[in-house]
Amino acid sequence: MEKLKMASLVGKNPGFDFLQQCCHDDPALRLMIKKLLAKFPQWGIAIVDGVLVDWE
Repeated sequence: MEKLKMASLVGKNPGFDFLQQCCHDDPALRLMIKKLLAKFPQWGIAIVDGVLVDWE
């Protein structure tokens, strides 16, 4: 949770693998990740049909 909060403040991508692990761990984290990805589309990561997708 702290790593996601820090990413939100500084805009640093925490990494696809980390985000994917968080999405599977906790539904509350999934919602936080959705908001984070909407805030930073330049990361090239999105949630499509409930699945985390890396555009690159």
